[in-house]
Amino acid sequence: MNIQEAKEQIERAVKIYLMKDSHGNYRIPIERQRPVFLLGAPGIGKTAIMEQISQELDIALVSYSMTHHTRQSALGLPFIRHREYQGAEFDVSEYTMSEIIASVYEMMEKSGKKEGILFLDEINCVSETLAPSMLQFLQYKTFGKHRIPDGWVVATAGNPPQFNRSVREFDVVTMDRLKVLEVEADYDTWRRYAVNRGLHGSIITYLDIKKSDFYQIENTVDGKSYVTARGWEDLSETMYLYEENGFPVDETLIGQYIRSRRIAREFAAYYDLYQKYKQDYRVQKILSGEDDGEVRSRAKKAGFDERISLIGLLLDAIQGEIRENVEREDMLRKLLLTLKNLKIRLGEVAQWDEQTVLNILRSDWESLQQMLSREDEANAIRPAERREYQQVIDILQADAKEIRLAGVYRPQDAFALIKERFDREVGEMKSHREQIGGKLSNLFRFVEKVFGAGNEMLVLVTDLTVNTNSAKFIGRCGCREYEKYNKKFQIYERQQEIADAVEKLQI
Repeated sequence: MNIQEAKEQIERAVKIYLMKDSHGNYRIPIERQRPVFLLGAPGIGKTAIMEQISQELDIALVSYSMTHHTRQSALGLPFIRHREYQGAEFDVSEYTMSEIIASVYEMMEKSGKKEGILFLDEINCVSETLAPSMLQFLQYKTFGKHRIPDGWVVATAGNPPQFNRSVREFDVVTMDRLKVLEVEADYDTWRRYAVNRGLHGSIITYLDIKKSDFYQIENTVDGKSYVTARGWEDLSETMYLYEENGFPVDETLIGQYIRSRRIAREFAAYYDLYQKYKQDYRVQKILSGEDDGEVRSRAKKAGFDERISLIGLLLDAIQGEIRENVEREDMLRKLLLTLKNLKIRLGEVAQWDEQTVLNILRSDWESLQQMLSREDEANAIRPAERREYQQVIDILQADAKEIRLAGVYRPQDAFALIKERFDREVGEMKSHREQIGGKLSNLFRFVEKVFGAGNEMLVLVTDLTVNTNSAKFIGRCGCREYEKYNKKFQIYERQQEIADAVEKLQI
């Protein structure tokens, strides 16, 4: 199965393992809750989907790699306890709490989340001394005498032996206590993830052209050659920062992540071509509706690779603006809830001084900081949500600064100042949204004029559909050209699925 199918299987397993009856007992007893065992080649996203699942289900995540654990660190250290049994006294051996189980309790205290996933990576690489204890853990969820807390589901992962010399092949007795999911690299599945994560457009379009270069592990005369999904994603993040700093993105850099000489060399050449297309086609002019006949003529005559690259460049440019606008609107929605509560609290103030409003604002942003800290501790927050928290906190702090500078401390007057700033933010967001809507229409008109309703239009509509931000943007604002071609290609049987996803912003 591919990684998306594995993710769905794990989500379902977690949900049913956490189901209880009317008396509060687990519908599936702890000892019958088989841990998931993700078995697949390195770098295909096994760890990443655990983070996504915990974020989507709003539960905590504790991750451990089993490669470095000894019997003592996993089971705990022995100590002597004095006991009395039926009038006779004895010294008996007991164990301190396992480092792994202790970390689960610590997570619960820090994050406030009582349910979560304990993810043990490289489970089939445990040391020889620890291996016998794993059987007990996999069935009874205990290390030594200590069991993981109720509400925590065990998930594990490992590589097949051909990829890792440290792998110990599990026997049938052990495997019969696991829920085994064998995962394979699949570009089409990964591509949907890459589009939503905002991976560099040159990587996505290069792999659209050369899908076979997405994932490779092979032995060559020069040693082991490998290219993984993890490598492409890490390279993408580095490329963005290199471009921001004006550093060259060349074969030397690419080869540090893409460990195949041929693929690193070919992608480096493609990246240079991608940058050239960006200049030649004047992407921003196309989006602003100012493209000329020369650009359209060149696009019509272009070969397949160049056309795919051009669509990628156009999508890359507009998706960035869409993401910024959608996140801004989501942040304003969150801020609106805070300000509504602030208005109520300020209205209840009977006596005030110059610190009253500032103290209330401070308590609001400190509360948000604590919530963000708890979500971070639980590994249960998406990057976009983190930015949302941070931006709301920044605005509340800026409001406090503006109130101090203006010397406005009467609660009603201070709130009027805050509301004026908020309304200004909303107006700027809506203005930007209208600009993006115009660019999106210009993009469709350009593709329609040059390529008609061919594969290029299909790529455009598909990427706008699978990208969460653009689907949300179109659901909020609409786009006649998108709706026309979406219906034609029947990407969704019910177009309303996007429109109903998010209601209109009412401020």
